[in-house]
Amino acid sequence: MIRFIYNLLWPIGLVVFLPGYLIKMFRRGSYRRKFGQRLGIYDAHLRTRLYWKKSFWLHAVSVGEVTIALKLARQIRILKPDQHCVLTTTTTTGFAFANQSAPDWIEVMYSPLDFWPVMRRAFATISPKAVILVEAEVWPNFVAEAHAREIPIALVNARLSPRSEKRFRMFRGFVAPTFRLLDAICVQNLEDIERWKAIGVEEGKISHVGSIKYDPENVEVDPELPAAVLAGFGVEKRAVIFGGSTHNGEEKVLAEVFRALRREFVDLLLVLAPRHTERTAEIRRDLEGIGFRVALRSQSPVPDPFLDCLLIDSTGELRDWYGVATLAFIGKSLLARGGQNPAEAILAGKPVVFGPHMENFAALANALLTGRGAIQVNSPTELRRAMANLLANPDDREEIVQNARKALDAHRGATARTARLMVDLVSVR
Repeated sequence: MIRFIYNLLWPIGLVVFLPGYLIKMFRRGSYRRKFGQRLGIYDAHLRTRLYWKKSFWLHAVSVGEVTIALKLARQIRILKPDQHCVLTTTTTTGFAFANQSAPDWIEVMYSPLDFWPVMRRAFATISPKAVILVEAEVWPNFVAEAHAREIPIALVNARLSPRSEKRFRMFRGFVAPTFRLLDAICVQNLEDIERWKAIGVEEGKISHVGSIKYDPENVEVDPELPAAVLAGFGVEKRAVIFGGSTHNGEEKVLAEVFRALRREFVDLLLVLAPRHTERTAEIRRDLEGIGFRVALRSQSPVPDPFLDCLLIDSTGELRDWYGVATLAFIGKSLLARGGQNPAEAILAGKPVVFGPHMENFAALANALLTGRGAIQVNSPTELRRAMANLLANPDDREEIVQNARKALDAHRGATARTARLMVDLVSVR
């Protein structure tokens, strides 16, 4: 009955939210490419290619989740060397990154909209042997269609914040039937088990495996391209303050902090990687408005000894750019809520600083702070002081990095454990 109501209201919701959805797609670009896949419309060549493969279907939202999916798919491939995979992604940036990064045994597609006729066409085309949802992508028709076809479906690297748990518990009668159809949920932390039980999931379906995102095994950072870009601008010898996945307003804060720090540390460079690259033009105008010389990662490098800031307007390179940082600020944590993933900076061997809002990564943030593996600040003034101390004390930077890596060790092997569970799930079914 609940899913009937959901499907009854779905077209109304589409009419209400479609304009904003299309505007967002238009801003991010490449919205026309393979748009039909979102509606379950696939060309004959793709249907033929997928027909015999019986793939693992991994579904991710954007770049961060795609990174997890690719990491897991490679580990599954180690256990099953001939296994093919389909990777669907929601955003154009995630799609572009997946196309750029996926090997030829992974078919990259756009995720179908969660409307039952669309989902039926998608399942008929992909014909998966298993469905793997990454982090939080549990959609009623998606899950129900897999269950109806007796295809095992799992949620990996499952994320359920206290805030989400509270919201789900309020509407448990609506969400529990969908969650109960999942065959397996792989959680990142022990305390997550109780949260999932509280919204109706059987304890026997929940496995504590750690976080694929934080798993330090098989993570490669290649700073050669960023180093070459910096050399092209003639700034490769400068100390770098790096703002990763910054959100609206944080770029201005980092610019003012950078301006203040340069009075003491004259050889500084500010590098900013905004979470949404479509904001690049706006950020550039703001920074140039306060007198900064700004260059874009996408432009042909020209040596500029007076360069203040380099804006990263490309996707899929964030981890490598952390490799050239002297210290890193984690975005969406000072002026916005939720935080971004600090693990990539830590795995690149860089000390991290973040604001008070790390709700989406609360367990890791708490572990880092408890073990002195990160610095948390509550204001731009505190941010400036923390960065000044780190720039002046290389030993402190190294100590923070080593402490942070110890925090990530709790998740070592999470990818392999999750892959084994997925393969076993198919074997049992």
